[in-house]
Amino acid sequence: MAEKTNVYSYCVTHEPDVEEGISYLRDDLDFNEARIFFDQARQKGFAEFEDDEDRQYTLLYKDGNYTLVRR
Repeated sequence: MAEKTNVYSYCVTHEPDVEEGISYLRDDLDFNEARIFFDQARQKGFAEFEDDEDRQYTLLYKDGNYTLVRR
């Protein structure tokens, strides 16, 4: 079941299996580092990134909503 989490005031919808990606954006990156991914997703529709354990994620943006999925 999809959950919603705030990451630096951005509301992100995600499934429980990407909690590590949420933690990476929120806890491992500072605001300016995380904002790069949110800005790119807003401009291009998506932003791909890896966490410290090489897990791959895509941050999607559509109609004002951010969604984090695993690649």
